[in-house]
Amino acid sequence: MTRILTAALAVGLSVSVGAQWLEFPTPGIPRTADGKPNRSAAAPRTHDGKPDLSGLWEPEESPYRFDIIQDLKDEAIFRPGAEALFLKRALDLRRDNPVTHCLPPGPMAIFAAGATRLYRIIQSPNVTALLFELGGFRQIYTDGRPLPKDPNPTWMGYSVGHWEGDTLVVESAGFNDKTWLDMVGHPHSEQLRVTERFHRVDFGHIQLQVTYDDAETLTKPLTVSLGLNYAADTDLLEYVCNENEKDTSHLVGTAKAVAQLPASALARYGGVSSSRMPAARSRILFSARLRATSDTTASRRAVLPHQPSVIAADLREVWIISSRTSSTQCERCARRGASRP
Repeated sequence: MTRILTAALAVGLSVSVGAQWLEFPTPGIPRTADGKPNRSAAAPRTHDGKPDLSGLWEPEESPYRFDIIQDLKDEAIFRPGAEALFLKRALDLRRDNPVTHCLPPGPMAIFAAGATRLYRIIQSPNVTALLFELGGFRQIYTDGRPLPKDPNPTWMGYSVGHWEGDTLVVESAGFNDKTWLDMVGHPHSEQLRVTERFHRVDFGHIQLQVTYDDAETLTKPLTVSLGLNYAADTDLLEYVCNENEKDTSHLVGTAKAVAQLPASALARYGGVSSSRMPAARSRILFSARLRATSDTTASRRAVLPHQPSVIAADLREVWIISSRTSSTQCERCARRGASRP
């Protein structure tokens, strides 16, 4: 009996370990002569002739998930109240970031990155679904219904879509104001409206344009672009944010607990720095570049993806904040050979 139970457990464990399909060849996709996915092949189409967006997608490395503003002069697009809230979040060391507390990312989900950087698009005639590896989903209705006029605010909003030629245009509204536009804390209100334009260039690539329009926080619409690459021969991994979560109890939420650097040290580091992600170049704005002004909107910070973050809260002080990555995420990185999120 003992041998039978041992054998049964061995079989069960082997099935469990082999059931994650991280290297299972994606069936039915175009391939080159050497068996690799042919990402430059023609984009597939549905029976009614529209581009088929279905598949597993990985956003290109982009700085916008970390900071939606990549040119300092564009910071003026935020209204004073929104900028004040942004600076308060910087002073609080971003401890209230919803993603840090295992809450839905809201509009930021489309910039998926790090260990949970994939999402699956499932397209049908009347609704297109997005399943995020980070957790959660979106439903984009293409059956002709309008956006709700007075929706109950939600984390991920409500989405409807229509086709303009070969481009799927998605309009979303009904977000609550608890989520952030990016990881550094740019805010939005419940009046936020997001327009996304999905254009599948060929089999392996989608060009995505995202426009934010929010009269309460922005003086004019803000548009950014990024690419999505088809992720072949892999699969979504289960991710449970609260599993073994030990970070939030250590979020102090005050700059007083972090070292302050002298102006002489800061003066050596003005300019632009390239992170380990080639596409994600983040600005570093230190007090050496600010000493001639007292404009609080110019008192900025920079986020270095995959490196310590640097926050310039005023003209005199800069705080260094270490990046955080949970043990679960790092294990997932190792499985795929990915870098830390």
